[in-house]
Amino acid sequence: MSPLVTVILIAAAVCAFTWIMSLITKEHSWVDRLWSIVPVIYVWVFAAYAGLADTRLNVMAVLVTLWGARLTFNFARKGGYSGTEDYRWPILRARMKGWQFEIFNLLFIVLYQNTILVLITLPTLTAFEHRDTPFGVLDVAVTVLFLALLAGETIADQQQWNFHQQKKAGGADFRPRFLQTGLWKYSRHPNFFFEQAQWWALFLFGAIAAGSLLQWTVLGALLLTGLFIGSTIFTESITKSRYPEYADYQATTSPVVPLPPRRAARRVTA
Repeated sequence: MSPLVTVILIAAAVCAFTWIMSLITKEHSWVDRLWSIVPVIYVWVFAAYAGLADTRLNVMAVLVTLWGARLTFNFARKGGYSGTEDYRWPILRARMKGWQFEIFNLLFIVLYQNTILVLITLPTLTAFEHRDTPFGVLDVAVTVLFLALLAGETIADQQQWNFHQQKKAGGADFRPRFLQTGLWKYSRHPNFFFEQAQWWALFLFGAIAAGSLLQWTVLGALLLTGLFIGSTIFTESITKSRYPEYADYQATTSPVVPLPPRRAARRVTA
């Protein structure tokens, strides 16, 4: 059996599990709970099929494991494994008929998102197919890049965590009502930027092994970016409905890619 077939079989089992659990529990965040776990399994499948003897595949597997460990920790401390559903799903469910949301659940939440989780790891397939290409200077550079992006996401999430802890302690009168300092001064979603960029970096490993950027396995990074774009638009529509002053933040701050503020932010009094 090939490593790709093994990964597909595991992914099929994950799809069945997340769909059945959503029907049993009537909540739809089961994919979220596995988001940081199953990609780690997939990349190690490819490394294992190479006998753990390929340096590039081993490095890719270790890097994705670090990504998964950090994201799992951050998700857990926010209560992600306590049975709490993503706050966006009840809002979206209220806008749909019951049967419409269940179709959305099966096709998008379960099948589409799990497909993306497979696709983003498939640069390991490219690396597996080109195991004769030695691990070189470009691989080292991409390793450093990946670690830098991982550090950036760690900092962004920690800044967000600290802010929400302060906000929780400050009560209803705490100001500002959303984070606008640190990395969040330069991007409204710096954590999203670093998250996506790590998977683009992983794609580069496969491209280096193949000797060309023209690889179909770029599809995973492309679809993940598209998913984040849609998620960002939906999330910001909710935030703006809660905090009218968010419009000023949108006017001054880059949506995703960290950039200098477009102009000095005016103080908004809620």
